[in-house]
Amino acid sequence: MQAIRINEVTIPAAAVLAEIQNHPAAEPEAALAAAAEALAVRELLLQEARRQGVETVREADGKGRCETEEDALIRSLLERAVTVPEADPATCRRYYDNNKARFRSPDLFEAAHILLAAPPTDEAAYGQAVATAKRLIAALEQDLGAFPRLAAEYSACTSAQNEGRLGQVARGETVPEFETFLANLEQGQLCPVPVRTRYGVHVVRLDRRIDGRQLPFEMVAQRIAEYLQAASWQRAFAQYIRVLAGAAEIEGVDLGAAETPLVQ
Repeated sequence: MQAIRINEVTIPAAAVLAEIQNHPAAEPEAALAAAAEALAVRELLLQEARRQGVETVREADGKGRCETEEDALIRSLLERAVTVPEADPATCRRYYDNNKARFRSPDLFEAAHILLAAPPTDEAAYGQAVATAKRLIAALEQDLGAFPRLAAEYSACTSAQNEGRLGQVARGETVPEFETFLANLEQGQLCPVPVRTRYGVHVVRLDRRIDGRQLPFEMVAQRIAEYLQAASWQRAFAQYIRVLAGAAEIEGVDLGAAETPLVQ
């Protein structure tokens, strides 16, 4: 791992490795890069706070836990260096009007399924599950009332003990490949093809669909204001880091240093 240096301070490799636990990622390299950047930004802010002679008082949270001296320095520096205007009602309303699809209650589905468990990596077992699902679908097309009996006999899901019923599920609560079929079925319809997912093969019946409704602006105005405020602060913070990085000597990590303090 390349050495990381912020001005005259070197960040030890051991510190970066210890920091990785706070930055989970799909790839080790991504976690390592995120840990290195986090420590570099922290060191950059601490050096700036000390350069400015920032004075602070350590604060405690509601559970009596007191922040460290370094955390207090960074907080105090950012409180006076990174400020953004509050999101006014007109701005919030404009965001709501332009993003109405984000402010709906979720669609709900009441469905039942028969899970024929098989790992996709086992071609023989998965193929057998597909064949069984096709046979069950053919039988159910002749007698949909047999669903509870077939679920109890074949399904590897605990819902087998409840006629295969999953209860109400919202978008995002099932795997995408399963949800896609739910969203395209009519109420009371048996899916005419096996539904293949990472867990196996499913025979699916949609019993009821409850479409989400548009939430009124008044109900989400506070949430929008908080989101816009946080997004604005994050942009201002990123710009501040770029400005600090542009005035520092940095090795081993890229903080997007700005060449001018007039960066936008």
